Amino acid sequence: MYPEELVAPMIDDLTTVGFEELKTPDAVDEEMKKQGTSLVVVNSVCGCAAGNARPGVKIAKQHNKLPDRFVTVFAGVDKDATSQARKYMLPYPPSSPSIALFKDGRLVHFLERHHIEGRPAERIAENLMAAFDEFV
Repeated sequence: MYPEELVAPMIDDLTTVGFEELKTPDAVDEEMKKQGTSLVVVNSVCGCAAGNARPGVKIAKQHNKLPDRFVTVFAGVDKDATSQARKYMLPYPPSSPSIALFKDGRLVHFLERHHIEGRPAERIAENLMAAFDEFV
């Protein structure tokens, strides 16, 4: 587990642009019960989260068609919430960072770490915006 003061800026990077941090398994379950669309970011301390995933989702949030809700769990910090979120992301293996789009609690689009690592934020945003156009 990472110290809270170390990860606070990484959490703030998403919460200051409207992401809700889910800190418990119950909070994850409640989110997945909601109708509509949710973008779930599994945040992490790695460089590809900082340089690719978080900037990519922030660019995608500027699109004209957006999910109803934006939420995040933090791998290595909110262990139980992250584990619960990953149950909804099956059959994909655990991946940090990762980005999942859900519609009515069902996974409809997923970016694993290998889709994020080494790709520019703009390309990640384009991928997400195409998913928004298709599923939102």
